[in-house]
Amino acid sequence: MNIKDFIKKRPYLTWDIKDPENISDQSIVEKTLNYGDFDDFKAIIKIFGPKKTKSLFLKGEKSKRSNFDPKVANYFKLYFKYHA
Repeated sequence: MNIKDFIKKRPYLTWDIKDPENISDQSIVEKTLNYGDFDDFKAIIKIFGPKKTKSLFLKGEKSKRSNFDPKVANYFKLYFKYHA
């Protein structure tokens, strides 16, 4: 599965975006971690790999426009600290 197939199969992650075909990888990770379930997260890990997913998460989390829920951000900081 590639990232385009991932987004097409999960319209509930990109309901607020006009053109989900052109969403950035960083936004896909952010939306998946905030609104997806654990199966969505595992699919993202398979597509990007743990290190790239961690990199995209950290880049998005440090951004001024970060939309991560504080609890979600804390959980995934701890998760990636030990698993990536």
